[in-house]
Amino acid sequence: MAKRDPKKILLVRNDKLGDFMLSYPAFGLLKASLPDSRVYALVPEYTRDMAEACSWIDEVLIDDYQNKGIQDNLQLVRLFKQQRFDAIISLYSTTRIGFSAFAAGIPYRLAPATKLAQFFYNHRLVQRRSRSEKPEHVYNCDLVLRFCQDHNIPPGNLPLPPLLQFEPEAVHKRHHEFCQRHQIPATRQLIFVHPGSGGSARNLSAEQYAELARQIKSDKGHTIVISAGPGEYENAHHVAALLGDTPHLVYESRAGLKQFAEHIQFADLFIGGSTGPVHVAGALDRPTVAFYPRRRSATSLRWQTLNSPARRLAFSPPADAEQEDMNKIDVKQVADTISRHFLCQ
Repeated sequence: MAKRDPKKILLVRNDKLGDFMLSYPAFGLLKASLPDSRVYALVPEYTRDMAEACSWIDEVLIDDYQNKGIQDNLQLVRLFKQQRFDAIISLYSTTRIGFSAFAAGIPYRLAPATKLAQFFYNHRLVQRRSRSEKPEHVYNCDLVLRFCQDHNIPPGNLPLPPLLQFEPEAVHKRHHEFCQRHQIPATRQLIFVHPGSGGSARNLSAEQYAELARQIKSDKGHTIVISAGPGEYENAHHVAALLGDTPHLVYESRAGLKQFAEHIQFADLFIGGSTGPVHVAGALDRPTVAFYPRRRSATSLRWQTLNSPARRLAFSPPADAEQEDMNKIDVKQVADTISRHFLCQ
């Protein structure tokens, strides 16, 4: 007897913003493979906006994790039982997620074959992600491909950039309001520089970001927009104070991720460390410049952005420097490369 196609599928990526953005291709691949299924996402409140903006997610469930041990587990078990999922694909697996899926009796449970959590899944895929042999979004898609193989489902096509888009009229209006508020001519290019990192990876110093912004050249003229999310405002203003006469402003994102992402969509260039906002920019297919340490689990290949290849540049410490010594990155040379690649004919 042929297997019944799962109709209600949960994908789990409930960690940081950048990690979630790199799961977009997996959601797109799953929906293309099973267009009549309902695809659910389990995410923390922090990434809700980006989950709700994903066109391949039918419903968003919030993981209200409060570090309360068994209470958190039982809460998740109840949620899974109420939903009666046919399958769960855990892109980021923890013992808590694995146990809850097992205890809720979800028939098909797939996750990477790592750590204790793997024993709660009846389907596992060996990946060795720490070796960084392929991009993170490819590892995520490999799990969906395994799911399709297990159910004899021909896989659909991978989505192409941009993977995230907002209504052009809404973005145009926000761009117009932004330029009016800051008295920027509409023809002037906006170069977003995001010096915050959220602690996810080693990053350039404030002084390096300021020097980089001073050295960038463009044919049409540009304004540097120093962007910052919650907890990053002080560092952004520090970078701004170092810029001197270079045309710049500070944009503090205080109205949630969706509005921040709408601002990123009208950026002519987005520069930052290996962190969430640069991956939002990648999903929007904006030109990006990202900085990565050379540590194997944090390389530019592993954490590659989702934009078109010609729209991304990546920089790391030179081979003769320590893997995480970001001070050894020559920002003047980087600025020259950026200017030639994106901003000057």
